[in-house]
Amino acid sequence: MHTRQEQLQAFDRLLTIMDELREKCPWDKKQTFESLRQNTIEETYELCSAIIRHDMTEISKELGDVLLHVIFYAKMGSETGDFDIADVCNRISDKLVFRHPHVYGDEAAKNAEDVCKLWEQVKLKEKGGNKTVLSGIPEALPALVKAYRIQDKAANVGFDWEQKEDVWQKVKEEIAEFENELRSGNTDNQEAELGDLIFSLVNVARLYKIKPDNALERTNIKFMQRFNYIEQQAREKGLSLKDLTLDEMEALWQEAKHL
Repeated sequence: MHTRQEQLQAFDRLLTIMDELREKCPWDKKQTFESLRQNTIEETYELCSAIIRHDMTEISKELGDVLLHVIFYAKMGSETGDFDIADVCNRISDKLVFRHPHVYGDEAAKNAEDVCKLWEQVKLKEKGGNKTVLSGIPEALPALVKAYRIQDKAANVGFDWEQKEDVWQKVKEEIAEFENELRSGNTDNQEAELGDLIFSLVNVARLYKIKPDNALERTNIKFMQRFNYIEQQAREKGLSLKDLTLDEMEALWQEAKHL
């Protein structure tokens, strides 16, 4: 691992490169906050994918891409005189100190759950911070992540099940209501009830300390790997997937499960 001095030198090198690119590279000179926004989202998802795969080399690489975007935005902010990288670092440092009174103040927190509850209380007191418990949740969050954050924030102020096992009754109720709407033929109500069912399953994940987006992505990856195996086997036989019967595809699916 590198020393603190080496780390600072590496950070300074990146800042210097950003200065040079912004001055000399036509593409970098052309970029704005708006033009980089979608790329930032994509880089963040690529980092998340590497984390799910536990690929440390890729995590390091993708972290660099995300850090580049932070540096890029800070450089553009400095050009307009609004902020620079020092402001970015100082503001997050100030926030961290303020939100950790159990480390930098007189509050006490015995475990991670205590810390989460303390955070919500501190953020309501924070100057320019959240005015309500749920107001700090970004509107643009993917729905699955947003549902988890909503439930987590509500739970941190005491709005939660007394026993986590109690949530299963709610899931059963939501399944029954969804099935009932499926029989009714009302598509609007069906969508609403399916949303309620998914929300209740997110609650299950939260109570059992499972990140639902990670769980679903693992299943996505698993399904793709197995389906790709079916397609590969069909191709090796000179067939397309449409040439296979459902039983043949199921047999290949079972093979894929044991690879």
